Amino acid sequence: MTYYEIIGGILITIGSIFLFLGGLGIYRMPDIFNRLQAGTKATTLGAMSLILGVGIMEGTWEWILKSFVIIVYIAFSNPISSHALARATYLRGHRPYIKSEDKEKMDAYREVVENDPKRKEVEV
Repeated sequence: MTYYEIIGGILITIGSIFLFLGGLGIYRMPDIFNRLQAGTKATTLGAMSLILGVGIMEGTWEWILKSFVIIVYIAFSNPISSHALARATYLRGHRPYIKSEDKEKMDAYREVVENDPKRKEVEV
């Protein structure tokens, strides 16, 4: 085994773990906003690590360069798509899940959300 294969295998393993944890986070989180957070952060890091590991394991500079191009694309596109989904969900009227027994916090949050001028009512 070469050093490229060892480093590539470690990165692929790390990427697989992060992708699994991202999927688990999507399954376990209570609302869409938390699921977007879990899906974006963990799967972005997992995909980057996995792709870099494959590029390094291949062992040629062409593959490593291609991996970096794909990683840069993922680094720009995943946060933008996550933001667009969260904004559309917010404008649609979905509320974040708040696990709080404090009635004043809940009332203050509802007042802010309902009086937000950017929020638009969307009919289905």
